[in-house]
Amino acid sequence: MTLTVTALAALALAGCSGTASSSAPGTTSAVAPGVPASAPPPTGPSATSWALDPAGAAGRIEAAGLQVLTAEGTAEHFHAHLDVVVHGKPVTVPGGIGVTLGPDGKPNGISPLHTHDTSGIIHIEAPTAGQRYTLGQLLQEWGMLGGTGCIGPDCSSEADKWTVYVNGKIKTWDVTGVALAAHDRIALVYGKEPAFIDPNYTFPAGL
Repeated sequence: MTLTVTALAALALAGCSGTASSSAPGTTSAVAPGVPASAPPPTGPSATSWALDPAGAAGRIEAAGLQVLTAEGTAEHFHAHLDVVVHGKPVTVPGGIGVTLGPDGKPNGISPLHTHDTSGIIHIEAPTAGQRYTLGQLLQEWGMLGGTGCIGPDCSSEADKWTVYVNGKIKTWDVTGVALAAHDRIALVYGKEPAFIDPNYTFPAGL
């Protein structure tokens, strides 16, 4: 089965020139078939409650060790891609991670590490070059990283029970410490492991 995510409208806040659109290529992700119907009930996080809560975005950005900017930076500019799979089911990576909203509901601040849409594309657009950005920081901004090292909306699943793949290769170090690099394809998997993780992702032109 393939996991397909479609890029939605980009946020209005100073989006980079290459922001994905609904017609952009590179939105196919190969993941494993789901858990068979005969399997016992899964434990750990569900695949349906990962929505982004816009409230408290500024605090989550600061908790990730990052700064709320008034515009995207230009000194460092690259992109990675993230898939999240829980018990064989894809989780939508929401747009608006790392974006703060004003009382009018419009964007008024942005982290150097953020998402514009639900394509799974992670944007790093920073005012200074050379800083290290990690998967854990993105999860913190998303509100999915607990202070005890657990990951997920109910924070009942420890980080060491997750598997992370980078460009198709399984990584054995700290899941949340995985550093983001240009055009990395990252898959964060809980429960039934995919039979195959496609190491390739075709980024839209300009990204």
